[in-house]
Amino acid sequence: MATITRSRRATIVKEAAQIRMYCQRQGRTIERTVTAIRNALPEVTALEAWRLALGWSRADTIAQISDLYLADGLLPPGPSQSMLCRWEHDPHEWPGREYTAMLCRAYGARPVQLGLPYSGNNDLATLGTAPKIGYGRVDVEACEAPARKEVVVMTTSAGLPAVRESLHLALLADPAGSSAITELADAAVEHYALNYSKHPPHLLFTEVRTARSLLTEALTAHSVDEAVAAELRRSIGWLSALLGNLAFHLDDSTGARAHLTAAHTYGARVGDARLTAWVWGARSMVARAAGNYARALAHAEQGLAHAPAGLARAQLHAWAQAPVLAEQGRAEDVEAALASAARELEADAVGQAPGRFGFDAAEYALHKAEAHLALGQCAQAAGQAQASMADTVSGTPGWAAATLVLALAEAASHSADAAQRALDVLEQVPAAKLRATARARLARLDRAVGATSAAAASDLHERLRSLPPAINDHGTAASA
Repeated sequence: MATITRSRRATIVKEAAQIRMYCQRQGRTIERTVTAIRNALPEVTALEAWRLALGWSRADTIAQISDLYLADGLLPPGPSQSMLCRWEHDPHEWPGREYTAMLCRAYGARPVQLGLPYSGNNDLATLGTAPKIGYGRVDVEACEAPARKEVVVMTTSAGLPAVRESLHLALLADPAGSSAITELADAAVEHYALNYSKHPPHLLFTEVRTARSLLTEALTAHSVDEAVAAELRRSIGWLSALLGNLAFHLDDSTGARAHLTAAHTYGARVGDARLTAWVWGARSMVARAAGNYARALAHAEQGLAHAPAGLARAQLHAWAQAPVLAEQGRAEDVEAALASAARELEADAVGQAPGRFGFDAAEYALHKAEAHLALGQCAQAAGQAQASMADTVSGTPGWAAATLVLALAEAASHSADAAQRALDVLEQVPAAKLRATARARLARLDRAVGATSAAAASDLHERLRSLPPAINDHGTAASA
């Protein structure tokens, strides 16, 4: 099969979508839609045509297969978008029997309709007869298996400034502050922390900075009750910590250091050990990214000295201490740090917490993967990265981080797969939401696979060459 250029591939997807919409208006079946797509676009394989006829992205297909595994009471083994891409385009690549069965169930088709080989087993040949929801979606509930329920938390781009506006209105009504204002400030911090990954960093930075400015004005321009002032300072500290983390994700290391120093000052002033411990961890992260491992380790140890037992200490061990020890090649100390994190997690009654200041299984696995990768333990790194991916939502920054760490672990042995994973990230994460950490991993991966002749590697290199910077020389952020 001749190689199809990226521009031609985009044209195919666009034309297939138009054909699908026409067939929908005509009331045609999926099978007839597939036929229409393949007649108009002979480059498209049967497997790809079924996905296009359903109007699904590769991410949608992978999510459907994962749902089917969960509905069957099984853990998804995790086929990737790069695997599906190869099955669709490489005539020498076929899914195994188990994935063939899942593709048939997801698409509501038989193997022969998907152009897939099968052994003639009747069960496999008739898997596509499962009931569906809507336009081609498999109804796993009708198969008498529990379906995973998706819970969507409301936080739109309009919801983000609304929090700041509520804080502003409350301060207009009560400029000297009150217990109600401190509760609202605390709620604003929580909102920004919980929804940190849902907004482009430069947009969130603006909102957090404005909220901090409102609180600072209330604290300095009026005679404020001392108890209220202490709580306002606490919120200012947490907002400064968010600004430091956002600056780091915007590749502004000097700004990150300034904001984190302010956060530490306010945390120490009000005696908030959790805040000061987290800030030391963030400062360690910034120093490690700059290659200053001695300073990074000192910051990590300072954080551990301040961190309360349980989740906070577990986070510092895994996020700050273990990665810098790994960069120094201290494998035994890395294992000790990770073991300490595991003990702290086991002893914590909560076990995990969401948000930028929280710590969960996905983040823990990601930090373990990064430590193994720094030590050259690629197999262990790949396993932990896959575990992190399994606990994240596709297309989110956490998923992108885990996917790129997995790609880096695979780069030496499976360079084409590694490059394709990076392309998956670039397809699913808009430039405006691509953090500096992800960009650094992409650049590192580009260097690692640069010597291979795989088409995915050259595509990756070209995509990265045309990728807009997070913030350009004129101070303009990458657009969504």
